[in-house]
Amino acid sequence: HKPTYEDMRKSLEAMKAHCLNNGVTDISMPRIGCGLDRLDWDKVSAILEEVFEGTDIKITVYSL
Repeated sequence: HKPTYEDMRKSLEAMKAHCLNNGVTDISMPRIGCGLDRLDWDKVSAILEEVFEGTDIKITVYSL
């Protein structure tokens, strides 16, 4: 099954909780959900910003 934007939000919320609980301050990732899963990067990026807003977690996104 392909993920939905709500699935993406839930996964990112869980990632944020893990980071906050374990002292993670930096995350590096590709454009998650936007390759084979066919989600739109602009929407995913907006969700990513919303979820991590108000934290000191630095997120670096790489494109190949």
